[in-house]
Amino acid sequence: MSHGFETLAIHAGQAPEARTGAVIPPIYQTSTYAQDAVGAPRQGYEYSRSGNPTRDALQECLAALEGGPVGLAFASGLAAEDTLLRTVCKPGDHVVIPDDAYGGTYRLFARVAERWGLDYTPAKVSDTDAVRAAIRPGTTKIVWVETPTNPLLGIADIATLAAVAHDAGALLVVDNTFASPYLQQPLAHGADVVVHSTTKYVGGHSDVVGGALVAADAGLGDELRYHQNAMGAINGPFDAWLTLRGIKTLGVRMDRHCDNAERIAAYLDGHAKVGQVIYPGLPSHPGHEVAAKQMRRFGGMISFLAAGGEEHAVEICNRSKLFVLAESLGGVESLIEHPGRMTHASAAGSPLEVPGDLVRLSVGIETVDDLLADLEQALG
Repeated sequence: MSHGFETLAIHAGQAPEARTGAVIPPIYQTSTYAQDAVGAPRQGYEYSRSGNPTRDALQECLAALEGGPVGLAFASGLAAEDTLLRTVCKPGDHVVIPDDAYGGTYRLFARVAERWGLDYTPAKVSDTDAVRAAIRPGTTKIVWVETPTNPLLGIADIATLAAVAHDAGALLVVDNTFASPYLQQPLAHGADVVVHSTTKYVGGHSDVVGGALVAADAGLGDELRYHQNAMGAINGPFDAWLTLRGIKTLGVRMDRHCDNAERIAAYLDGHAKVGQVIYPGLPSHPGHEVAAKQMRRFGGMISFLAAGGEEHAVEICNRSKLFVLAESLGGVESLIEHPGRMTHASAAGSPLEVPGDLVRLSVGIETVDDLLADLEQALG
């Protein structure tokens, strides 16, 4: 029997606990487990790096929400990314990455993986021909996309890029952090692996750091699970429990994020103090039609260019009050940041450098009129 998204978010991997009937999965705050005999761990549990019931509940839920057979939870989104790269790639291989990507992802490729011998080429993921041209047949192992991208909210056509990657013998990896599985399910469009920073919308309350991988193929999922244990950057039981608690309200939260973002994007669009509004829900966005095809709604992230240039962008960030000046995104509270000096500072001087006049909003679920009033005073 199939269930709807909100039902899966509340119940997948989270049956009432067998011994007491507790309706919430317990926090199994343990490092090790008593074994029934030598070589006979009880229900397969022997050591919590290798397996923990609370983490298993989260992993089962994540897999159900993304529609894949294997879900894995990690200490952070970057830990998930690193494990994926070292599972699929080896020194001498090549990856196509977005020319507009999270600064931490770029840093992982440019400062860590490249020293290990993994080469990469940035490409505009909204341009299929550019991605195809960046692929090196026989060497490219992964086409890595974000959609929407961070922070310029570019839209990649997942189904089209899946075909391009597969024709070249590569995997399509989609970072689905900005959309969340409620708004978009990349595996259903042909992606091979979905990546999440569960710190963001999945957890949703700015109180826990985590990451996830969901694989479309069970065999690849088993390889990723092996490396998760071998490399050890696992999600702890309390972090897993907090993330599961956040997941339960993901659907209703995302609808409110989208409601508020649509109002704010419309307000900013054409404002005298704003040069350009970048939001996939606006018909003027070049990726609007593709986003409408593969997303349920358009998300809670908005970027815009300050009409007064970089210093004006910084002033807007500093003057905001309800929009908290902070890195990260996807929590119930609204956040504002200057990507060039904050989350994407590591990309300065690279092909991924972001405009200095760019402001990024993570629109929360507060009363939208209060958020609009805060932006009005912050814009000056």
